[in-house]
Amino acid sequence: MFGACLARAGFNRKTALATSVMVIAAEIPDLDIFLELRGPVYGFQHHRGATHTLLGVPFDAAAALLIVYAARRLRQWRRGGGARARSGPAPRWGLLYALACVAALSHILLDFTNSYGVRPLMPFSYGWHHWDIVAIFEPFMWAVLFLGLVLPSLFSLIHEEIGARHSGPRGRVAAVAALAAVALMWGARDYEHRRALAALDAMEYGSELPVRVSAYGTMLNIFAWNGVVETDTAFRAMPVDSLTPEVDPRRQARIFYKPAVTPPLTAAKASYLGRVFLDWADYPVFEMRQLMPGEDALDQLGRAAGAATLRPAALIQEAGTAPAGYVVRMYDLRYFDVDSALRGRRRTLGGTVQLDAELHPVAYYMGSFFGRTVQRLQPPR
Repeated sequence: MFGACLARAGFNRKTALATSVMVIAAEIPDLDIFLELRGPVYGFQHHRGATHTLLGVPFDAAAALLIVYAARRLRQWRRGGGARARSGPAPRWGLLYALACVAALSHILLDFTNSYGVRPLMPFSYGWHHWDIVAIFEPFMWAVLFLGLVLPSLFSLIHEEIGARHSGPRGRVAAVAALAAVALMWGARDYEHRRALAALDAMEYGSELPVRVSAYGTMLNIFAWNGVVETDTAFRAMPVDSLTPEVDPRRQARIFYKPAVTPPLTAAKASYLGRVFLDWADYPVFEMRQLMPGEDALDQLGRAAGAATLRPAALIQEAGTAPAGYVVRMYDLRYFDVDSALRGRRRTLGGTVQLDAELHPVAYYMGSFFGRTVQRLQPPR
């Protein structure tokens, strides 16, 4: 919808096929989702990777242009005129390529505004960058862009009923208004985000001062933020009201103490899933449990979508037991919502690794676009 509004803002008056090219180019970076077919961990590692970089933008634009060109040639062929048949004004392909680059850049910008982030400087820098001002799904932005695209068609029907004349592509004013509304929303959220961060940073937590603070946007309410604070010994997750501003107004803070370094935790971090997760995570939390002989925790997870109960990493040792292995769950507090956790629902993003008694990874479990998947590994030789 953002790509379509960009096109209708005036670019579609410059050349034919501008809307088609910009819509496809604005979405084409997300084709990396199909990398999850090689496994959820592989897909997680490469999500928002090469297709979401400044170096990848020219290739995204070229792919979008190729799709539109092929579709146009196919349409000409179906009309029976062969490759030389014309269907409407001739497109300006050089300009279309430039517009496709603009649309692909808009995709990176939109992904930058939420908390997942992008790595735009790959392969020169693999660091993640995120603005944290909007939720992954922002209803206000969807509604504004949708109305910017739909309202002109409704008004066009009215004009046709009363016999009004029009010329040229419709929807320019509505598209510009929709894009301006999104920009104003970003400005307002950025201002409130700074207020939330200042409120978090000004507090003392127990007897500790914050080492690092973050605030993540929630849906609809620009004053409600999910705050995360790191101190020397723990992570704290709590809601923040930036209007007041007030930290944890209902005293709902959750504390996650940093675990001691243990062999199972070290093995989990060194696994493929652990390395990929730690490369992406800002506030990683680990939970562990010992497995009894014959127990397969990931099989339970695969069937029950996370029903198995784990324990904080610091409580992994149980006296008098000989573990058959360990299961380690890891998630990032960027996606920890205190209200959802109190209702028994934890909206987190991460995965689980199962270790055998010798601390070798034997299976990974994590959700993906194609469903939650348990990925079994070959036993070490």
